[in-house]
Amino acid sequence: MNCFMFPGQPLSRSDRLPEDAGWCQVVELCRRHAGFDPESWRGEEGECGGNVALQLYGVAMSLYGARLLAQKGVKPRIVAEHSMGIYAALACCGVVAEEAALEIASRVGRAMARMGRTRRYALGCVVGLTMEPLLVVAENHGVYLANRNTDRHFLLSGERGRIEAAMAEAVASGAFSARSFPCDAPLHTPLMAELEPELREVFADYRYQEPVIPLMNHIDQELLTGAEIAEFMLRELRLPVQWEQSYRALRRAGVNHFLEVGGGDSLKKYNRWIDSQSSRS
Repeated sequence: MNCFMFPGQPLSRSDRLPEDAGWCQVVELCRRHAGFDPESWRGEEGECGGNVALQLYGVAMSLYGARLLAQKGVKPRIVAEHSMGIYAALACCGVVAEEAALEIASRVGRAMARMGRTRRYALGCVVGLTMEPLLVVAENHGVYLANRNTDRHFLLSGERGRIEAAMAEAVASGAFSARSFPCDAPLHTPLMAELEPELREVFADYRYQEPVIPLMNHIDQELLTGAEIAEFMLRELRLPVQWEQSYRALRRAGVNHFLEVGGGDSLKKYNRWIDSQSSRS
């Protein structure tokens, strides 16, 4: 049983981009509907930097990957999404068209970029701690759990200075590594409620069809219906990504073949770690 996994925002773009007709079509959609060219890395107002560019590049790569698999006759029985991977996942499941997925991602990304103009935010990647000491670190510094990818791989999110202090404490508490990455907005935390009125209007601008392929959400591992999509896109910005729980739920549902659709292989790595931990228990 195949599962297509749609990853969130990549940390960087590939040095080599595809050159075939399918990629050119996705690039043109991105230019026209998201105001961004993933080849030249330029937006409507010139060079497009930061997280908006990476978010749109990630969606474009996922849409292209889904097209390639479809051409090969590879189809999913279920779809899973991680963080900003929700937009390409919606297109794969027939909930919205590809151009709408790109447009929604662009509007959300630009709203977050405006949020980041007045305050400095960061993500903190912590590897090696378990949940209990990690939550103590987060509470000590007023930051939030944003991603639970495995039982030893987490992201924290919050104001940049607080995240940097939390990373230092995480290392002192025994983490293998703890690094911070600047970001536009504190994704997957209650702080995102600041953007809720604006984003509620954004999501209300689209019509969402029923998924033609079951789509599992990364919060409580339920299958989404068309009527739930807009509210889920709001909720997922405020609540942590629960990838470990999602992967285990997919396994219980009978998935035995996972394909990461997009740039990179982070979800595959998380899955291997979760499997290795399960085999030891």
